[in-house]
Amino acid sequence: MIKRILKAAVIGVGNIGRHHARVYAGLDGVQLAAVVDIDKYMAQRLADKYRCSFYADYIKMIREEKPDLVTIAVPTSLHKTIAIDLISRRIPILIEKPIADSTKAARDIIAKARTKRSIVAIGHIERYNPPIQRLREFLKQGRFGKIISISTKRVGVYPPQITDVDVLIDLAVHDIDVCNFLLAGKPYSVYARAGKALNSHRYDYADIFLNYRSVDVVLQVNWITPVKVRELTLTGTNAYAELNYMHQTLKIYNKGHGEEDDIINVEEIGLRREEPLKLELQNFADQVKGRNADIVTAPEGLLALQIALAAIKSHEQRKIIKIR
Repeated sequence: MIKRILKAAVIGVGNIGRHHARVYAGLDGVQLAAVVDIDKYMAQRLADKYRCSFYADYIKMIREEKPDLVTIAVPTSLHKTIAIDLISRRIPILIEKPIADSTKAARDIIAKARTKRSIVAIGHIERYNPPIQRLREFLKQGRFGKIISISTKRVGVYPPQITDVDVLIDLAVHDIDVCNFLLAGKPYSVYARAGKALNSHRYDYADIFLNYRSVDVVLQVNWITPVKVRELTLTGTNAYAELNYMHQTLKIYNKGHGEEDDIINVEEIGLRREEPLKLELQNFADQVKGRNADIVTAPEGLLALQIALAAIKSHEQRKIIKIR
């Protein structure tokens, strides 16, 4: 029987992990027990702020704190090692996206979780953004008619904390997962072009074309644009949608019918502004409590990673890659 108050811990409290710590500290039914980071000063500062323990060694934290759930928010190359250590102890985990740095590592995590029957969630936060949730509801209702295309733009300046992945793995994986979620499936094929405009070590811009058989999807990502943009548009035979992730807005342009087909009804969808990370972590906690909540599963995380890696392969081989 899971106790009502869950003890949470965060491993890695850098740019993303510190927000996990903040949300856990204020989440109903959850107590932030500990934070872990090799930067002891940063870990101690957060621990003092949220009145929890801090550690430099996550194994020691596990032994002393015995957490009920843990966020892993370390560099991607470390995901597999830490995830398997926690899964081996049957501790439910949420791994910040992407699930791992290779499909083999991701499959190893999944295999271990199945053996131990342990909960593994992946931090694809945009699924929990209110306009995406509402758009998914409208798609289920058939409001847009036949879906023709989706276009996304996720651009901005280079984030200095990202040192081990490129823009396709860091940014495009968000929109890949969102499109899989909205279209309730996976693409048949991918074609991509990418480049290194300002960074000689990793791709910092890409345009990705996904074929969901009957729906064309175009994703634009970069670390070059001086302004941050997070947008999605969707075209259907009955309506067109404009979505802004940052402002949490959803606007729908409905086609007219009959003699006045040229008249377009524009509808601003009323949405309650909510923090996607809070919704994500609440669902994770509810899943740990046995409530069968809405989490992004490890196989879904693997699929998003596979598609992102296929996009890189497509660019490097200058050909369309089929998704199997």
